[in-house]
Order: sequence, then C-alpha cells, then structure tokens
Amino acid sequence: MIPPIDRKSYFNHVRSDPFNGVLTQQQVDGQSAILDRWEIDPTTVDFRWLAYALATTMHETASTMWPIEEYGKGRGMKYGTPDPETGQTYYGRGFVQLTWKENYARASKELHLHGYDDLVYNAARALDLTIAGDVMFRGMIEGWFRTKDDKPETLPRYFSEAVDDPYNARGIINGDKSTVPNWSGGMSIGKLIEGYHHAFLYALQTSVPVA
Repeated sequence: MIPPIDRKSYFNHVRSDPFNGVLTQQQVDGQSAILDRWEIDPTTVDFRWLAYALATTMHETASTMWPIEEYGKGRGMKYGTPDPETGQTYYGRGFVQLTWKENYARASKELHLHGYDDLVYNAARALDLTIAGDVMFRGMIEGWFRTKDDKPETLPRYFSEAVDDPYNARGIINGDKSTVPNWSGGMSIGKLIEGYHHAFLYALQTSVPVA
C-alpha cells in the first residue's frame, strides 16, 4: 500500500529546493494534481518513479508544473503543420509535451478517450489536468514515447532494485540528455533533471508520516 504524502511537509521542502524559495498557486495546483493521481492509482510504492515524473514535468513545462503548449507550437517541425485529415496540429502539449499524431492516437487508444476527449480530433484536450497526468504516468511507465535497443524506454528500466539512473532516464522522453542549454550555466539537460529528481525525491521521502 502506498504511504500518504503529507502535503504541508512536501510543499515546504520543494519550495526551498528546487523552486528557490517561491511557489506560485499554479505550481501548487499542478503538483497537487500529480500527487493526487499517484495516490489514487499507484503502480508502485517506489517514490523514485514519482520524483522523476515531477522532475520531468518541471523541465517540460518550464517550471510551471502545469500542462502547457510547446513554445512556438511546433514551428519549423513536421508535427507543427495541420493534419489534412483532422485539421489538428500535434505539437507538444501536456506535462511531458506529447507530440506527433501517432502518439496522440496511441494515448487516446490506451486511455480509452472518445468523443470530446479523443486527442486525435481534439488535440487541445491533452492540456486537461487528468488527461495530462494519465499520459505522463502511463506513458513513462509503459514506454509510449521512445525505444532503445528495440525496447521501450520506461521508468522500470531506470528505477528498480538493481538500477537507479535518473540521468539516463531522460531517454524515456527525449534523447537530449547531453544537450547544454544556453540558460543552464553549463549544465546538461540530463543533469538538470537529475538534480530536480533528487530534490523531489527528498521531499517525498521526508513527507511520509511515521507510523
């Protein structure tokens, strides 16, 4: 059974690190939705999975912790062009920036989304808090987004009894772990997210009430 997370303790910790002393209401609300989703339907009691999902969200949403649209809306990318069949444009949306029509279609199929919620015909629904949370958790756990050595890139691959690898876990979402952004002070994306992961993990582990 998953232990409950004391929200007051958790937010006190993350306010300090990785949010440098300040949390907006949107950041609180977004994290609360992620924590609620985890507690309602936990796949494991391993907080490393949840910490890495939170760390990925921090990077993918530019620290807003809220489902957002990709900056530039896919400009210059093939997925930034409206689909001739649906009229939708499948640029990045959500907590983990879902892209490409086939990935929107897979998410709809796996999550049994129909009608108004069908992401193929209403791509903006990927911004819904519940849908974005489901896409993030199911996608990262089951390996919807990328493969390596013909095997899905998944949270279980990088966080298990034998493995603890938050740096290479970036491969679950993107192959840019060694890229150094011009705003990062010389730190690679993989290292940035690894740092966020450690901060979130500490907050989670120290926010479980002692029996």
